[in-house]
Amino acid sequence: MERIEAELFTDPGNDAVVRLPPRNFPGVLIQGDSLSIIRADIAEIVEACDQGDVAEAREAAAILLSNLDELLARYTAALKAHDIPIPFYQAP
Repeated sequence: MERIEAELFTDPGNDAVVRLPPRNFPGVLIQGDSLSIIRADIAEIVEACDQGDVAEAREAAAILLSNLDELLARYTAALKAHDIPIPFYQAP
């Protein structure tokens, strides 16, 4: 284990936006339990696809997409608040 200093751009919640040295751009710190939930959501989509249940797969995927959109919005808001350019293309 190595102890380092990191820059925190949001509150230190489940999806904190932090920048680790020597990275140019911040990232999102996802807690292990939240990561496990994302994995379970994706497994649900795969299972629904395997069973041919397109409606269930689409519904689960839509929920996951909405959650990821919220996370991405939190990330971009944090960067904008600190005058850091967004490191990816954003559709207008």
